[in-house]
Amino acid sequence: MRPRSWGRALPLAALAVLAACTSTTTVTTSTAGSDGLPPRTGTEPGDAQRRAQVRLELAGLYLARGQANTALDEVNLAIAAKPDLPEAYNLRGLIHAALGDPQRADDDFQRGLRLNPRDGNAMHNYGWFLCQQQRFSDAEAQFERALQQPQYREITRTLLAQGVCQARAGQWAQAERTLSRCYELDPANPVTAYNLSEVLLRRGELERARFYVQRINAQPDQSSAQSLWLAARIERRLGNLDAVQSYGRQLQERFPKSTETLQFERGRFDD
Repeated sequence: MRPRSWGRALPLAALAVLAACTSTTTVTTSTAGSDGLPPRTGTEPGDAQRRAQVRLELAGLYLARGQANTALDEVNLAIAAKPDLPEAYNLRGLIHAALGDPQRADDDFQRGLRLNPRDGNAMHNYGWFLCQQQRFSDAEAQFERALQQPQYREITRTLLAQGVCQARAGQWAQAERTLSRCYELDPANPVTAYNLSEVLLRRGELERARFYVQRINAQPDQSSAQSLWLAARIERRLGNLDAVQSYGRQLQERFPKSTETLQFERGRFDD
């Protein structure tokens, strides 16, 4: 599969990666600052664990908002308060990855896992990072480690990331198996259905590819420029030109400025 095709699907998967990376500590927001987040200064709890958790929560919120440098400041304060907090290194790994510093990110992920060798969330996040670095065999090992943890509950999240990573590596049969398993466990997830349909298209399983993408496009709140364009590409491979034009009209009406609409108008079905 060409990287460009997966580039449309991967940001959706990446959201699932980030979802479980932050602390679950609740931070009171009644005294929130102008940015809607709790103030970064003022009196904080004296207990080091609590103080670190508050900073960790803030770091996660800032990272989710795209403020990676501020997130880094906060997570460093969390580590200063409690240097043996494994979640902090996991989160700092994600922050360094977002800042384009893969060596420090790798060091942080490894340090977090040394502190807590059974942290399935950290294994998942490290695996996704390794996939982005195209270290596919190392990524596969981390995903498998996460899935083998007895207390790990985010099975479908990791299967989705693993399947997408296998597709990036050109391992089509493995990607199909992994994404099919993920779909069986969570058939309502449109991200899984989209990525499975894309893999099946690349493997020439056109009728099956059509089935999964049609399930997405049948739900107006789930369909997107990506899913409509994928459906158009499948129909073109099947020789259903009327259906291709129908999906093209939907793209032009609903997403006139999207990359997918531009590709349709230029006839770039094989990019």
